[in-house]
Amino acid sequence: MLHLRLITPADRTQEVVRLVEGTVGTTHLAVVPGAALDPPGDLVMCDVAREAADELIGGLRRMDIDDTGSIAVENIDLSLSRRADQAEDDAPGEGADAVLWEHLEDATHEESTLSATYVAFLSLATMIAACGVVLDNAILIVGAMAVGPEFGPLAGFCTALVQRSARLAWRSFVALIVGFAVAMLVTVAFSSFMDAVDLFDQAMLNAERPNTNFIYRPDWFSFVVAVLAGAAGMLSLTSAKSGALVGVAISVTTVPAAANAAVAFSYQEYHQAWGSTEQLLLNLLGIVLAGTLTLLLQKGLWAAQRRRAANS
Repeated sequence: MLHLRLITPADRTQEVVRLVEGTVGTTHLAVVPGAALDPPGDLVMCDVAREAADELIGGLRRMDIDDTGSIAVENIDLSLSRRADQAEDDAPGEGADAVLWEHLEDATHEESTLSATYVAFLSLATMIAACGVVLDNAILIVGAMAVGPEFGPLAGFCTALVQRSARLAWRSFVALIVGFAVAMLVTVAFSSFMDAVDLFDQAMLNAERPNTNFIYRPDWFSFVVAVLAGAAGMLSLTSAKSGALVGVAISVTTVPAAANAAVAFSYQEYHQAWGSTEQLLLNLLGIVLAGTLTLLLQKGLWAAQRRRAANS
């Protein structure tokens, strides 16, 4: 269940109440006239099943409540109520399968913004991965994958394609390109410093490296894994079951590929640098393709389920 806290202009409150009452899956409706001071208006609260929330929030936005008042949504961790149980039973579909598009757009908007923190995390992850590729250490590679924040802009780009949001698409694209460019430049400088203090060596990079040589040798398995990870990542973001996102982060070779390219470039090993760049681009393409198709499939299936529920 989700809890909605609304501030509505006094002259729109009855219209909002009718919308809430007419939405299947809502309960615990409460109205406190004149309670809101900034902006002035009435306070309206209700609980709604997750699978019915997108329809209700969309209706409220069409009424411009987000402009004239406020719409706040909170997860309810525990609700001991027969009415809440009935509301969940009445709402069509399963809550874990529901997509809250407003929540997804808001989350990906924040995650896909180019910021100093984002660039710092991506740069740190790439430098950790650089240590992993030189030492042929798989543990460091996994750690770098977990630290890397690049799935946020990728998810934002997929969401923008499905929702046809040019601003979100551009913001996500800039975060990806600038973020990786800065991270790789920083890693080139880091590699040069590590070489100067005799912690990195060109021979270590050119060794067989059985644990990490896949990073600069892209193949169809790289693309397949990226596609599977992209689908799993979008499902994790859109559903109530978000625990799989860390697993997604450590299954794609984006940050390690960028790191290997940067280290190889610092040693003028352009063959490895190009192979790593191909790996990076292949992973990015696979994630975007799978993530976008997953969102389109979810959108279509959920719309069909709503139509079936309306006709039944």
